Amino acid sequence: MHRSAIETVIGALVLIVAAMFLYFTYNSGYQHVDGYRVTAKFNRIDGLALGSEVRLSGIKIGRVVAEKLDPDTYLAIVQLSIERDVKLPVDTTAKITSDSLLGSNYIAIEPGADEKLIPDGGQIVATQDPINIGDLIGRYIFGSAGGKPKPKPGQPEQPPAAQPSGGQ
Repeated sequence: MHRSAIETVIGALVLIVAAMFLYFTYNSGYQHVDGYRVTAKFNRIDGLALGSEVRLSGIKIGRVVAEKLDPDTYLAIVQLSIERDVKLPVDTTAKITSDSLLGSNYIAIEPGADEKLIPDGGQIVATQDPINIGDLIGRYIFGSAGGKPKPKPGQPEQPPAAQPSGGQ
């Protein structure tokens, strides 16, 4: 009887801790940003999730609030919520980048110099897709890294080009 009471208490503690983690995850990942909505279209949005940060000069100015696929162009449409006191010029660029090699992705905003501003519901036209580290490593390992091509099986290796002699 004593053993089952301890197991019940430990089980209840595990459930309470799990509920706390769930509450923390829900509240930290999808915080509402009181701001205006801006969209951006990307070819790929690898690693970008709902709730990902939008940063300007390294400072969080918004969040990703929606992602969808454009059925006509097959581009990823990302909707951002930007803080109201941050006004973005129409020639602003957005690129998907990460904190570190294993860090999560976020959208880095680089404002332009135009005097016209992006309105609520407007679009950031200039975008840059994320760099795929796996592709870069694969190109380095399996691609041509500037070396000479290996001969095909059954073909003799080509001798080096003859050097011109200095004297007669």
